[in-house]
Amino acid sequence: MASFSNSWLLLVFTIFYYFSPTICSNVVILDEGNFDKVIAENKLVFVNFYADWCRFSQMLSPIFDQTSDIAKEEFPSDLVLAKVDCDSHPEVGQRFQITKYPTLKLWRNGQPARREYRGQRSVDAFSNYLRNQMRSSIKEFHSLSDMGLNSKKRNIIAYLESKEGDNYKKFEKLAEEFREDCEFHVGVGDSSAKERKVGDNLVYRPENKGPEGDIVYTGSLTDFEHLKQWTNDKCIPLVREITFENAEELTEEGKPFLLLFYDPNDHHSIEEFKEEVAKQLVGEKGQMNFLIADGHKFSHPLHHLGKSQQDLPLIAIDSFRHMYLFPKFEDIRIPGRLKQFTDDLHSGKLHREFHHGPDPTPDTHAAPGEPRVPHGDTGDSTEPKPDAGTQPQGSSGDKRKTKTSPPETIFKKLSPSYNRYTLLRDEL
Repeated sequence: MASFSNSWLLLVFTIFYYFSPTICSNVVILDEGNFDKVIAENKLVFVNFYADWCRFSQMLSPIFDQTSDIAKEEFPSDLVLAKVDCDSHPEVGQRFQITKYPTLKLWRNGQPARREYRGQRSVDAFSNYLRNQMRSSIKEFHSLSDMGLNSKKRNIIAYLESKEGDNYKKFEKLAEEFREDCEFHVGVGDSSAKERKVGDNLVYRPENKGPEGDIVYTGSLTDFEHLKQWTNDKCIPLVREITFENAEELTEEGKPFLLLFYDPNDHHSIEEFKEEVAKQLVGEKGQMNFLIADGHKFSHPLHHLGKSQQDLPLIAIDSFRHMYLFPKFEDIRIPGRLKQFTDDLHSGKLHREFHHGPDPTPDTHAAPGEPRVPHGDTGDSTEPKPDAGTQPQGSSGDKRKTKTSPPETIFKKLSPSYNRYTLLRDEL
């Protein structure tokens, strides 16, 4: 009888192990079979993509388990912590472009958040992050004179008749998706009646602006995709600020940086840079990140470029291999000059000219019909050869040469680190 009981218990445990997703504390075990179902059935799902052999994954495991117990107690029906063993289920990791372990991603109402979690890996940090994510991202105001807007933030303001209609539901969805990029405010009923002369509407208020800076959304509130694109354009500006907190995220995008290093007391150079980027470089948004950086906080890159805070403002490119200086900040006022600077990066000219000096001018004396080849060029490819450049030393008659190379990248060193992750590939 005892033998039968033991066999029965073993069978029950085996069935539980293989078919229940809730082993290992309150963490849900995900694979290709149940991933979409768990994501779809829960309001918020926080997922740990890991590998058993990864030491950072091993360190995270008990912390993640303990956090799941707290989450289960505080939010028993709306919040799930889950994990995927990417070694056992590589197709799941590949589906979500997991390139490092552990990677922590959030899903809300079945949709992935645009940013992965990159904060501190502790029970307190996780718990506070998840509590914040569970809070509504919409702040309601009850009078136009007391809206409580933070002038240092980008704000989206909705003036709606009520919270019951479809317009409010779409605004909620919008606020959740862009909660890290903008602040969202709503006034309903009498509190917003004066702003609803022609019905429900939305406005965007830029940072450091009052009502005079409001930009009204002119599309249909029922067209969510159009509304989402409008919000994306406003809340995620063409020119962003790089900080030590978001540098890892920006570098992992793998696109070169065009940077303005600015003095914190000089706002005019920031506005001028933004204006010229919008004029000259909007077409390169997918190929390059346009960023501003506090030249006091990011003094190390300045030093690396042979500059100091006294040289601010200045513009540079970090290609994730080398850094290149724009000649003079004032040159951005010359039409097309900033665009030429980025074109010269893509063509290899910046690297080539750093090694060899300015490119020769075309031969204007070539016979008609003959190709005009730069002086000293054989017509071969001008693709730069690493460290091939030389620079004269001493007088013009001094034949000694020394190799030169552009300053090496600084910002790539702020990318995901071997001190925090097991990286599946070395290059961004």
